[in-house]
Amino acid sequence: MKKEVPVQRGKKYEIDIDALGTGGEGVGRVDDFAIFIPGALPGERIIACIDEVKKTYARGSMAKILQTSPDRQKPRCMIYEQCGGCQLQHIAYEAQLRLKQRQVIDALEHIGGLKGVAVLPVLGAKDPWHYRNKMQFPVGRKQGKVVIGCFAKNSHDIVDTDNCHIQKEGNNTIANAMREIIAKCRIPIYNEDSHTGILRHVVGRIGEDDAAMVVLVTATKDLPQAKEITSLLKKRIPKLKSVQQNVQTYRNNVILGRETKLLWGKLAIPERIGSLRFSVSPRSFFQVNTEQTAILYDKVLEYANLTGTETVIDAYCGTGTITLFLARKAYRVYGIEIVKPAIEDAKRNAYDNHIKNAEFFVGDATKLMPRLHRENICPDVIVVDPPRAGCTEAVLKTFAEMNPNRIVYVSCNPATLARDIAILQPLGYIVDKIQPVDMFPQTTHVETVALLSRKQR
Repeated sequence: MKKEVPVQRGKKYEIDIDALGTGGEGVGRVDDFAIFIPGALPGERIIACIDEVKKTYARGSMAKILQTSPDRQKPRCMIYEQCGGCQLQHIAYEAQLRLKQRQVIDALEHIGGLKGVAVLPVLGAKDPWHYRNKMQFPVGRKQGKVVIGCFAKNSHDIVDTDNCHIQKEGNNTIANAMREIIAKCRIPIYNEDSHTGILRHVVGRIGEDDAAMVVLVTATKDLPQAKEITSLLKKRIPKLKSVQQNVQTYRNNVILGRETKLLWGKLAIPERIGSLRFSVSPRSFFQVNTEQTAILYDKVLEYANLTGTETVIDAYCGTGTITLFLARKAYRVYGIEIVKPAIEDAKRNAYDNHIKNAEFFVGDATKLMPRLHRENICPDVIVVDPPRAGCTEAVLKTFAEMNPNRIVYVSCNPATLARDIAILQPLGYIVDKIQPVDMFPQTTHVETVALLSRKQR
């Protein structure tokens, strides 16, 4: 017999909040039926109005807080309620870290079916503000004024942002300068509905010693008044090192196109993680929180437990940042990445850091790793840092067939991490421990480093 849904749209209910959802919303229950309420915190009792009812859950809005969590705080940002960039500013930072640890544990238990895994306390940031070294803000017009900022929650309505509290100050300077320059130079702003106009996004990157790069993303190959725009940016941004134009002509939501033109300055800006230096270009992948990245990579090195004699494979190596950290402690490291420009960056980064024991390959890890195995390349350790979708089962089976002593799995998605660990267990690898790292304070995202060891046979 079909169970009747215990709540009705438009009605109010008193609900105890006992968890935080993956989107930052509070989760409570009415007769064991899940209700998601944005803004509510675990430990709170609230009155919620039901806005949407589905077969297995409902969504509501908070009408009144009857019992307030001691972890609730006033958000620092004035536009926090409208902006979709952050989800946790209303929660004290120490509580954010506890909730992220709980998020990892819940994913392991509910998705991976893994009980009792050692999930360590989250390594938090010394300063959980102004950490993002990369800004990608859409440009629009509202009531005749130029707006630059994040999209509002669940929409493409741009919230004008003059002081984003998670961006490095240099990026805020770039956004504010461009708002004035667009108005002064009357640059036509792109309209995604009509596919007309020119300027789509302003991208800012801040590197070592606050070196700044501005990338103007256009829907056309030509950028009118490019010289005047560059001149005005140089006056407004003291540490500006590069101004570039990226051409994105397609009618989609992809921010950067394939063609980039240097308008002024250098092709790349310098950045440093620990003792390693990197060149960051407009399309380079580079972690957005430089300070926490060093902590993350140190943990990867610790879990890899290298003595200088090991052969390591770094699958999904990107621009080689983790690969080069590993190379300093290993005998030989092989980096694999399907994106050719990323491998080109990786080779250049290895050269710039005088690292000669790292070799890079372009291709699908599922196909390349068996080839390396046939060529008698037998890794002692495999390090993997896949995209949010995680690894395919074929890739995980390939890892196991290569029989490494350890697998160090870096993940930005606890759900796919849990799924993949569950697949690796019957293949002979058990998880020893997981270290979450808070790469993205004030948001629901959490990075993890998992150590898996080969079972003794």
